[in-house]
Amino acid sequence: MRLERQDLDKIAALTLEHYNQRAQDFWQGTRGHDVAQNIAALLRHIEGASPFTILDLGCGPGRDLKVFAELGHVAIGLDGAPRFAHMAREYSGCEVWLQDLLALELPPAHFDGVYANAVLFHVPSQELPRVLVELCAALKPGGVLFSSNPRGNNEEGWNRGRYGAYHDLEAWRRFMTRAGFIELEHYYRPPGLPQAQQPWLATVWRRCG
Repeated sequence: MRLERQDLDKIAALTLEHYNQRAQDFWQGTRGHDVAQNIAALLRHIEGASPFTILDLGCGPGRDLKVFAELGHVAIGLDGAPRFAHMAREYSGCEVWLQDLLALELPPAHFDGVYANAVLFHVPSQELPRVLVELCAALKPGGVLFSSNPRGNNEEGWNRGRYGAYHDLEAWRRFMTRAGFIELEHYYRPPGLPQAQQPWLATVWRRCG
């Protein structure tokens, strides 16, 4: 069933408002999460000399944005929830852009890496090809995109006030390759558990050309 413009506007507005209203609770619940594996997965695949220019897409309150900056990289955050954007600026000291995932305005061939941790699953499937092409275009040739999403059986819809699309590996591969990416690696999280107890799918991709 195709989503119309008003449906997409509602999805964006309600999902962002969900986070905006719960920004402090979200920060307290996630600030201690260990995602060093994900940060390392992005950085080790970027070619050339550092520092790198990194876009933290859906940066939230700025936890990982601050890590990239402390590692010496030029880190820019992006989030659609105003409270998150404010918190990220205050916490990280980095530049943070207030933008909706469904209405991105990104400079072309600007970033060495895009870090999309727990964010792209909020993009409805019908809009995902366009969004991924926009992210690909924002990367420098050979740039790297990391994504981590809750995996599923390719279902989507509302889940406790947020819209989500839950892809399996094969479906996610189709979306990414059609957008102009080459797969570098994938793994499931949290580490050290049987796959049935690893709800997160992490993938790393290089921009073609």
